[in-house]
Amino acid sequence: MQTLVCSEPGRLHIEDRPIPVVGPDEVLVRVRRVGICGTDYHIYEGNQPFLSYPRVMGHELAVEVVANDTGQGPRAGQICVVNPYLSCGRCHACLRGLPNCCMNIAVLGVHRDGGMTEFLSLPRRNLIAGEGLNVDECAMVEFLAIGAHAVRRADLGMGDRALVVGAGPIGLGVALFAGLCGSEVTIVDREPDRLKAARQLCAPANLVAASETSDEALSDLTAGAGFDAVFDATGSRAAIEHGFGYAAHGARYVLVSVVQGNISFTDADFHRRELTLLGSRNATSEDFQRVIDAIRKGKADWREWITQRTTLSGAVADLPRWARDKSGLIKAVLEIA
Repeated sequence: MQTLVCSEPGRLHIEDRPIPVVGPDEVLVRVRRVGICGTDYHIYEGNQPFLSYPRVMGHELAVEVVANDTGQGPRAGQICVVNPYLSCGRCHACLRGLPNCCMNIAVLGVHRDGGMTEFLSLPRRNLIAGEGLNVDECAMVEFLAIGAHAVRRADLGMGDRALVVGAGPIGLGVALFAGLCGSEVTIVDREPDRLKAARQLCAPANLVAASETSDEALSDLTAGAGFDAVFDATGSRAAIEHGFGYAAHGARYVLVSVVQGNISFTDADFHRRELTLLGSRNATSEDFQRVIDAIRKGKADWREWITQRTTLSGAVADLPRWARDKSGLIKAVLEIA
């Protein structure tokens, strides 16, 4: 089978590999679509921590079941969404119903080889039937589930004022599900193309271009009170630290993006406003199902979210090009079958 391999930072090539052997309670699937994530670009660029090369990237997957001998789960020929977070089921987090932050987690395409290949053998429990969704829609579910999980962490409700900092695909997913909760959503980003996409995809109440005067504009939107929930989706330490200033008294600040190293904030101000600081990692089956339901209801149209397409062989040139220049890019997908 044909497989796209990142052998080292900055180097991609196609490799012929054997079809995987199916393990206990696993299902053989044919990969149909792979969404290219910011993590994949980071792996290609050499900026992803805790990763060893060579690596087959890809965790935003739509797959077709080839064979299922487990006697349970999806049948042969069925299109499925893949939950790429392979949890152990035994650790403290898993036993508390938090497999998204399993202490021994292995994420497809990061800790073990992922979906930029023709066939995979996956645990049956990590396949979610994509009834009512096409293959493109199935490939969208994982990255939107990241946003849905972050919104659930913030416990957003009707009328809450939510600020999303960063309008990449993850930030747009946060904004979409914050709006579906009935919140008044504001998005801030420095890229005009991203703000234009945000207006089309999420219909936020407010869009603010990041600039020297944007803090004043954001303050004016809340009459100086601040936002009830702030979400960082920038991947920037400076932006995360600056974001504390946007939070209202009693607000929740959710760190969706991840940075290496320490972040700092003024403790007295943090206590004065009685803020809640939350990390948001991956997503759970509940979040996946919420996204699937939203897509079925027409709340996220793949024809608007997917802006670029390529193939396994085409990605050798296309993925590096998109890593350098993301102009007009919302979500790129690999079409494999």
